[in-house]
Amino acid sequence: MPLSILVADDNLAIRRAIQDYLELEGGYSIIPAQNGEEALRQLSIYHPHLIIADIKMPLMDGYTLVKTLRRRPEYRLIPVVFLTECAQTVDRIQGYKVGCDAYLPKPFELEELLAVVQNLLARSQVMQAELRFSQYPPPESLQPVVSMVAPTVATAAETRSAQRDDDAEKALLGIQVEPLSSREQEVLELLIQGCSNTDMGKTLHLSPRTIEKYVSRLLRKTQTPNRTTLVRFAIQYQLLEH
Repeated sequence: MPLSILVADDNLAIRRAIQDYLELEGGYSIIPAQNGEEALRQLSIYHPHLIIADIKMPLMDGYTLVKTLRRRPEYRLIPVVFLTECAQTVDRIQGYKVGCDAYLPKPFELEELLAVVQNLLARSQVMQAELRFSQYPPPESLQPVVSMVAPTVATAAETRSAQRDDDAEKALLGIQVEPLSSREQEVLELLIQGCSNTDMGKTLHLSPRTIEKYVSRLLRKTQTPNRTTLVRFAIQYQLLEH
């Protein structure tokens, strides 16, 4: 299931341009809104992962929209990008004061917007996963046990037995994970570190679109609905090889 982005702008052409580009290049699901009031209604219905908003909008401007969001605990951590013609320093300062995470003046480059969105979403997903993981630690049966016995070298038979026990435990919990390739392991490790698709692509010498395909494979193999759950799942069940 793709991550969703709410785009609030009273300019229909800009909304459609952003929607087409982010859906095609980023694989995101876009929720359009014509003004701040409609954005609030859409927000309560769809609970998007990120918001892109103009400042000058009818009925409710962008500043008021973000102020309203930041007063609600459930929306305090949602990333917000201001995309606006208000390009003066005082406007940017006001934007950051009310709680935006990024500020892009119009005219803007869609490629830059995508990079900002990917970076903010990646960081947000990791942060939320860590918060949830700290609030809901794994069951006692899955927590590491500290042994006072001196470490010994495990035999091949012991290693195979431990692997069978681990697989059996996951089976009892209804967890079935297909083996991950070395490249999928690399992508997963960078994803846990909070890297964006662009950053992962530079590290692994792959295009952001190819990275997105690897992320989709990881979601399918772990049967998780989004990156947040994927990161938490990987940490909880120690999917990374060391």
